[in-house]
Amino acid sequence: MVFESKWAERAMTPAEVMAQVRNGQRLFVHGAAATPTPLLEALVARSDLADVHAYHLHLGGPPVLAGQGGGRVRSHAFFVDPGMRKALAEGNADFIPVFLSDIPQLFVSGRIPLDVAVVQLSPPDRHGVCTLGTSCDTARAAIDSARIVLAEINERMPRTHGHTAVPLDRVTAFCRSDRPLPESMPAATGDIEAQIGELVAALVDDGATLQLGIGAIPDAVLARLGNKLELGVHTEMFSDGLIPLIEAGVVTNRHKEVHRGRTVASFVNGTRRVFDFIDDNLQVELHPCNRTNDTAIIRKNPRVCAINSALEIDLTGQVCADSIGHRIYSGIGGQMDFIHGASLSEGGKAILALPATAAGGSVSRIVTALKPGAGVVTTRGHVHWIVTEYGAVDLHGLDLRQRAEALIAIAHPDFRAELGREVAAIRHFALG
Repeated sequence: MVFESKWAERAMTPAEVMAQVRNGQRLFVHGAAATPTPLLEALVARSDLADVHAYHLHLGGPPVLAGQGGGRVRSHAFFVDPGMRKALAEGNADFIPVFLSDIPQLFVSGRIPLDVAVVQLSPPDRHGVCTLGTSCDTARAAIDSARIVLAEINERMPRTHGHTAVPLDRVTAFCRSDRPLPESMPAATGDIEAQIGELVAALVDDGATLQLGIGAIPDAVLARLGNKLELGVHTEMFSDGLIPLIEAGVVTNRHKEVHRGRTVASFVNGTRRVFDFIDDNLQVELHPCNRTNDTAIIRKNPRVCAINSALEIDLTGQVCADSIGHRIYSGIGGQMDFIHGASLSEGGKAILALPATAAGGSVSRIVTALKPGAGVVTTRGHVHWIVTEYGAVDLHGLDLRQRAEALIAIAHPDFRAELGREVAAIRHFALG
């Protein structure tokens, strides 16, 4: 039976939809480009609520939940977006450190019991089925676990394939919209990012399966892979930089063992170009992050090349990627999932790329010891390739002295002597 076309007549206003929320409830909030902003605005506008808790990854658009709502709605972020950092630093929001691959089980198991899932969906097709659009990640488990599903159905939300289907009859109440998705513009790349991009691209073998994040360095890497052959993509995030490689036939996914022939991601973030590209594109699939980030699945693909970033790394190989000292900057995300998965893949390479300095060159990102409060996202036991604009080194299997020598060699020249003196005083060994 073809789905009846009068579904839109059941739409409510955002305020009417969010009237379903009760005091003390736990909410999941869809994130990134799929952030249901009209519903969040209606939520924080309610003066009658108390003790509501919202769980989410990074949110897109205006920072509606960033300490707003008069304390009635408290944010619990698994990954901190720029708009949430101030609220977190001021104690008006909370951060949950957890691997991205582990988040769905928190919902499914009831460890974090969800009363409501607040999501943004694509319009239903002739069978009455919507999709999760640009973000499947943790939303799949939230939709399947929450008692109530409240939705913004946006005419401009792409219809996506994979494990994104949501029957309209699963939705308790919904509003309609026709608004552009929040875009993340490509970061500017300079000489440093270009040099890092060249070094990382040289490590990518033909037939490799790629995982990359968003930002200037991943974009610089992608821009330098045009001469590669038969690449695959199994990644956490799909962004604009992948499109030219797919359109040029560089990415074919022919050699993957999992989801062969298809580009696989957990969520999509970028500009309208990438939103249009994935719309009803059968060659792109979105799956929940407990699948895309499962090391047992990642390792099945050949030559997995995981390319991630860091804020700071010490001379033993400990990698901080989520905080600047005690100040939470982002989150654990899927870095460790892919670092470990790539290292287990046959011919795989786990790469962490970062500029050698920060703060205009005044601070070294390669340090003798991490800042007090810094979080170790990738342990020194898991770390492999480290790349700065000064070179690429593989730390796997090296002892502490060898690691220090290798990392100092790719630190900014202005800091190398000081790092050498500091590590010699601590470890009591002379560097070669």
